[in-house]
Amino acid sequence: MTHPHLPVAQPDLGGNELAYVSQAIQEGWISSTGRFLTRFEADFARFCGTRHALACANGTVAIHLLLLGLGIGPGDEVIVPAFTYVASANAVTYTGARPVLVDSEPVTWNIDANKVEAAITPRTKAIMAVHLYGHPAPMTALLDIGRRHGILVIEDAAEAHGAKVEGKTVGGLGLAATFSFYGNKILTTGEGGMVTTNDDELAARMRQFRGQGMDPERRYWFPIVGYNYRMTNLAAALGCAQLERAGGLIAHRLRIARGYHDRLAPHADRLGLQLASEAPWASSVHWLSCIRVPAAKRDSLMAFLAEHQIETRPFFPPMHRLPMYSDPSFRQGRPLPVAEELGDTGINLPTYTALGEADLDRICQAVIAGLAR
Repeated sequence: MTHPHLPVAQPDLGGNELAYVSQAIQEGWISSTGRFLTRFEADFARFCGTRHALACANGTVAIHLLLLGLGIGPGDEVIVPAFTYVASANAVTYTGARPVLVDSEPVTWNIDANKVEAAITPRTKAIMAVHLYGHPAPMTALLDIGRRHGILVIEDAAEAHGAKVEGKTVGGLGLAATFSFYGNKILTTGEGGMVTTNDDELAARMRQFRGQGMDPERRYWFPIVGYNYRMTNLAAALGCAQLERAGGLIAHRLRIARGYHDRLAPHADRLGLQLASEAPWASSVHWLSCIRVPAAKRDSLMAFLAEHQIETRPFFPPMHRLPMYSDPSFRQGRPLPVAEELGDTGINLPTYTALGEADLDRICQAVIAGLAR
């Protein structure tokens, strides 16, 4: 019997997505102006509990836009976790500033707040808290460090729509936050991003940078060099439909994470398998369900699963293993053992709303069989 292919991710477009996109086309508003853009920004600001939400072209652009709005540039440093998606560090590099890589802690895999303070220098302008794989970073500790040193704390929440820290939704915890709406994210617009903040002046600066630098009071006058970082009304139409179902989409992620845990936890010790943990102060949204296995077995297990038509992804490689960030100065000469171990041992399993209980049975049986070989 041939089993159907199970992808690692798949968008859920089963709500009003088609109807809203069709409306945008019928009304003729297909570029960066339209009622769906206005609505999406307002609805997402409410979702995060912030005064402002600025829609933009993608999640990487969102980070760059925020850094531009903060005035970060050459000579500055931004503390970034070594274990994150490359966009977190790249956006810092775009500005001419320098990412400083800090190790993760081994329980939630997020940046280790205990190691952040040692990385601060007179050039440090911001700490980027990445909410990895849907689990929030230790914001309380990071905000305390930021206050004591006069350093901004910003959130990269690309993977964590709706996650919470002590009951408060990410996106409104630091000075500002960025989100991605790529096709594999919990909420998607195909491609897209968002910046949220309660800072009125910062929001105004970012709006100007987003729209080619045009003066907000004088149309087609450009007093600064800006960027075309805008989202389309078509993408925002998708976003409005997705946001209507955010609670259900997140609930499916939690169902899938519980399903993996219930099926795999009884075999964990025997097979050397580790499952994702959740801190007591956190509410993870489990963007991608994750496991860790012995490094010597990781790639062979992924190949075994692929033979059984189950797609997986390796964890992100630590930034300092990439050519452009391999110079020891990016990590201030410090070792990053946790990030390296995570990069060597982690696997993302299929995680999407259409994944049924029989699919979870099949995946977990294959994981167990692959590790037992």
